[in-house]
Amino acid sequence: MKNLVLAIFTSLVTQPFCNSDSFVLCNTYNFNHLTSKTNLNIDTSAKKMRNFVIEISKYAKEINPDFLIIPQNGIELCFNELEPSNGFHSNYMNSIDGIGVESLFKHDSTETTNNRLKSLRILKDYKKVFVSDYQQKGLLTRTVSSKNKKEGFASFPRDKENYDYIKIPTFVSQENKNDILTINDVKNYLYLINYSNFESKKQLLENIKNTNYDLILIDLFFFKEQFTKEEINSIKVKKNGGSRLVISYLNIGSAEKFRYYWKSKWKLGSPGWLEKKYEGYDDEIWVKFWRRSWRKIIYGNNNSYIKKITDAGFDGAYLDNVEAYYFLKFD
Repeated sequence: MKNLVLAIFTSLVTQPFCNSDSFVLCNTYNFNHLTSKTNLNIDTSAKKMRNFVIEISKYAKEINPDFLIIPQNGIELCFNELEPSNGFHSNYMNSIDGIGVESLFKHDSTETTNNRLKSLRILKDYKKVFVSDYQQKGLLTRTVSSKNKKEGFASFPRDKENYDYIKIPTFVSQENKNDILTINDVKNYLYLINYSNFESKKQLLENIKNTNYDLILIDLFFFKEQFTKEEINSIKVKKNGGSRLVISYLNIGSAEKFRYYWKSKWKLGSPGWLEKKYEGYDDEIWVKFWRRSWRKIIYGNNNSYIKKITDAGFDGAYLDNVEAYYFLKFD
C-alpha cells in the first residue's frame, strides 16, 4: 500500500495464457537500464515472490476453495519472465483472483499511468482490477472514479486526508443495491486499514455497516484485538440490504513491528531475514520473503496469518508489498 509502483516499461507484444489472441503493449516491462547482474537478481527474486503468492493461494484455497487472493502491485509477475511478450504465467494467473494497484491516475505521473494502464487493460479481461487512487485535491476524486469506471476497474479514490487509508469516504463510486456474490460483481470498495479515527471496534463496525460499498478491505486486527467471525459476518451486508465481500489486508513483503508475530528482541538484521530499512515507515522492515521462517509466519500452520484470516471468516486476502522482490536481491 506504500505507493511503490514499478514504472519500468517499454514496447512489447503479449499473448494471453488462455487463448491465442494477441495484444499490443507499448511501454511495458523492461530492465534495459539495469546491469545484467542486477537484472538476474531481480528476475530470480521475482520468481521467488511469484512462487510465494502461489503457495499462499494453494494453502488458503485448501481451507476454503472460494477464498480470494488479490496481490497489490507487482503487475509484471503476471507475465512469463516478467515480459508481456512471453505471455501470461499460467500458474500465477490461476492462483490469483484479482489485481490491486495504487495511484494509477495520480495527477503528476502521466507517463507512469499510461505504462501501467496498457498492462491492466489486458489483465482486466481475466482478473478483476482494483485501483486505489490518491489525489491531493479532493475535487478530483469523482474525475478519477469516472476514469476507472470507463476502464472497468473497481475504484477507491482518496485525498491527502486519507493517504493512510484512515477514513470512510461518503462518496461511493458506482453505488448500487446489487448482491455481490463474486469478485467480478464488485464495482467499488472501501480500503480502511488505519483505525486511528475510531475509539472502539464496535464504533468501527457500526460505521462500516452504514455504507454501501461492494467490498470491504480491512485489517484482521483492531489494533491488537483480532476480529471474530461473527463480527466479520456482521459487515457482509450493505446498508441498502445487498450482500458484499469482506477481505483482509496482509503484508507479505515487509515485517511490521506492531504485529502479533513480532518479538521484542528482533531488529534490522536479526533475524537475518529482516533485511532492509523501509524508507518512510519506521515500523516496517523489508524481509527476505523466500526464507522459511518468514513463510511460516504467513501460511502453512494454525498460527499463520492466513489461517487466522480464514478462521475469522474473511472472503479473501489483499497481499501488500508484493513488489518487495524489486527492492531486495535474492541470496
